[in-house]
Amino acid sequence: MRPLLTALAFTACLLPPAWAAHGYALWGELKYPPGFAHFDYVNPAAPKGGELRLVSNLRVSTFDKYNPFTIKGSAPAYLGALMFDTLLTGALDESGSAYGLLAEDVQVAPDGLSATFRLRPQARFHNGNPVLARDVKHSFETLAGPHTLPGYKTLLADVAGVDVLDARTVRFRFRQPNRELPLTVGGLPVFSHQWGQGKPFDQVVMEPPIGSGPYTIGPVKFGKDITYVRQPGYWARDLNVRRGSFNFDRITVRIYRDHTARLEAFKAGEFDLMTVYSAGDWARRMHGKRFATGELVKGEFRHRLPTGFQSYVLNTRRPLLQDARVREALGLAIDYEWMNRRMFYGSYSRVHGLFGHTECAATGTPDDAQLALMAPLRAHIPPAAFGPAYTPPRTDGHENGLRENLRRAQKLLHEAGWRLGEGQVLRNAQGQPLALEYLDSAEAGMRTVGPWIRNLEKIGVRLQFRPVDFALYQQRLQKFDFDIVSIAYGGTHNPGQEYADLFGSRAADVEDSGNLAGVRNPAVDALIARMVAVSAQPDFLAACRALERVITHSHYLLPQWYSAAHRMAYNAWRLQQPAATPAYFEGTAWAIETWWARPQTRPSPVAHNPASLPTHDLLPPAAPASEALPPMPGTPP
Repeated sequence: MRPLLTALAFTACLLPPAWAAHGYALWGELKYPPGFAHFDYVNPAAPKGGELRLVSNLRVSTFDKYNPFTIKGSAPAYLGALMFDTLLTGALDESGSAYGLLAEDVQVAPDGLSATFRLRPQARFHNGNPVLARDVKHSFETLAGPHTLPGYKTLLADVAGVDVLDARTVRFRFRQPNRELPLTVGGLPVFSHQWGQGKPFDQVVMEPPIGSGPYTIGPVKFGKDITYVRQPGYWARDLNVRRGSFNFDRITVRIYRDHTARLEAFKAGEFDLMTVYSAGDWARRMHGKRFATGELVKGEFRHRLPTGFQSYVLNTRRPLLQDARVREALGLAIDYEWMNRRMFYGSYSRVHGLFGHTECAATGTPDDAQLALMAPLRAHIPPAAFGPAYTPPRTDGHENGLRENLRRAQKLLHEAGWRLGEGQVLRNAQGQPLALEYLDSAEAGMRTVGPWIRNLEKIGVRLQFRPVDFALYQQRLQKFDFDIVSIAYGGTHNPGQEYADLFGSRAADVEDSGNLAGVRNPAVDALIARMVAVSAQPDFLAACRALERVITHSHYLLPQWYSAAHRMAYNAWRLQQPAATPAYFEGTAWAIETWWARPQTRPSPVAHNPASLPTHDLLPPAAPASEALPPMPGTPP
């Protein structure tokens, strides 16, 4: 799933006439006109040079391959984004749009059944060969083939094929009109047909990729770090969509297997930047000599991204979790308000659904457009979905305290056939205890799960915390061998075919698909298909909102929390950033793309007071397609 970051980064609309343009917009006009000089959020004069030293996600303990597209093994962090260019690339300050990168223009047929891309003559792979239409065709057919992550098959299910029209023109054919497909294929990574030539793709493991991106693989210390080296002659260096971007000569990613060692290494100056997910670390442990001198700086960068839907995922393939009443009861035992007050320093807000802070979010009761979609599917939709939009249970009031929630949970479990038995544990008619396992790849996760475990014990439910190493954790997720896990799903304003991988019935039986909850629901399938197929925005929004109602009221996911800002600590003596902060950005990826190395003179600490950093309002009118992310393991605060 993880290498789909690029592929899922774009969604599209179906425009009535055929046209060729420098970019493609969803529902509206492109912000940047033909021939624009550069994106507004970059410094076009940013100097090239220096090194950016990063740290890998703590859950990624090592890497054992350079191919990020296959199922087995782990690829190094950031490899896909740094080494592979795409036909189109998104802007971080614009909603639902993309502009030509490898392609100098894109044309969509009047019937919406094809999209044609014309490649730039100057586009080059790392080996110096031109990027040609046959390479685009090869990349598509490889990614859609048998040896890659299953999410690609779902994503590209409606692409009928690719035609090479001439050396630099390629046409994607679609099985049916689909508003998102032109930019979905435009966001696929493109690699040379010579990469791993002669081998099945799943056996292309340690051969360095032949891409066309700004970086190649440099020095590597397996188990410790990897360095990416900027290509001085990068073909797109002066292209408008790349001007002022990817400024570091070297990007080194270091691996620490212990959280404390990782934090202390940053405070000791061993790397330059880290995104901080722990509220405790941010409030209590980010201090020391280098912070006092202004060398290290804490900055909260507000954004306009959707909330995403970080959640506890309940695997409905397990018999004990197939009853929606049991799943709802488990959610009633989560005391989020207490956790946010006592553990998170009040720094988080509760997730409510799939599409928080977007127009797709359901509110109130279903309107006529939503009811028209939901009524024929009533047999497969929870009755509650026809009422008010889902809100997670609260514990901060007289009418909705934890004690009352636990009483409601007991009633639901009793209705589902569970009775207190030996040892004050709930048992079903067969005498089986209601005992579940929470799987995590870090022992630190116990801090946030512990209160939930204790609350469940009060009503006779056993939840065991099971930490395992990351390799085994990843393997068990791929095989759906778990009861409950925490997953941080990225949000988007423009959901599309990727939701068939997250919640579609076909994906439920495909190993390593995104459907971790095992959802098999004809209503969900029909609403996703409707969401993808419609060409008018009102119809699209009705389908999104109806889908959110069905998923949330089915309790496949127990919502967790989100932050309205990226908490980033960085070395202000080594790094410099543009004056403008884009509205729609992911923290570390934004730094990689737009920051640069500061000349080696110590600046005044006052100049880097985080209070002076630009911020953005939280609630947006829209957000970009590029923010859609595949599910990743959640990081407990």
